[in-house]
This record gives sequence, C-alpha cells and structure tokens, in this order.
Amino acid sequence: MQDSQHRLDELATQLPLGRDPASVRRRLEAVEKLLERLFVIPGINRPVGLDSILGLIPVVGDVVTASMGAWLVWEARNLGMSKFQLARMAGNVGMDAALGAIPLVGDLFDFVFRSNSRNLRILKRYLDKHHPETRVIEGEVTARR
Repeated sequence: MQDSQHRLDELATQLPLGRDPASVRRRLEAVEKLLERLFVIPGINRPVGLDSILGLIPVVGDVVTASMGAWLVWEARNLGMSKFQLARMAGNVGMDAALGAIPLVGDLFDFVFRSNSRNLRILKRYLDKHHPETRVIEGEVTARR
C-alpha cells in the first residue's frame, strides 16, 4: 500500500497535476500547444492544433474547443486573476467560438485567430508578475529563493 502511494506521489511530481502555480503553468502551456500548435503544415510552415482541426466539424467541434478554451479561463480564475483579465480571456474564447461557428469563414478565422495563445500570454504575464518562481528559461523552471 505504501509503495503504491509512493508511485502515485512520484507520478504526480512528473505530471503537472498540482494546484501550485508552476504546475498550473506547465499544464496550461501543454493545453495551449495541443489546441494551437500540435503540428506544422508542410509547405506553409504554419502550426495548427486541435482548435483548427476540430473546428472543421460543425457544431460539435466548436463546442469542444470552446469548452477547452473556457477551461483555461477557469484555471486563471483559480489562480486569482483579476476580473478584467478574466473578461479579456473570456472575450477571446467567446469571439473564437462565435466566429468559428460560421461555416468556412469560421474555419479560416480559427486558423488565424489563436484565442488560446492569446490567453496563455495573459496567464504568463500574470504568473511572471505574481509568481516569478514559475518562469521558464530554456524549458526549465527557475527556482528563486
């Protein structure tokens, strides 16, 4: 029993499952990469993610990607971000969902407007200011003491 708890604790330290700001930052960066920069389209060297791909599926794809974007806003709320910052983030998700729902035009819009990347920038600015120990330099978390 104690060995399985030790394995669970070890897994939790490897995966960003915690509620501490550093874990939240890693988790949000991973979700943003999944939604916006999963792979690069050969020839045009443009990164795309699940937001653009799922947006091609009428209604369901837009609901799924809007839900994932809303989850980023929920995580930001849990970090204690201001109502103004949360409103900006919610506006980015809302605009992406509303315009992304328009056939063809919305698909092109999803390809250009990256609401999750915008929201991640807002989150990073907040974390850099209020939790500077979470800053990432060359893929590693810096520790300030």
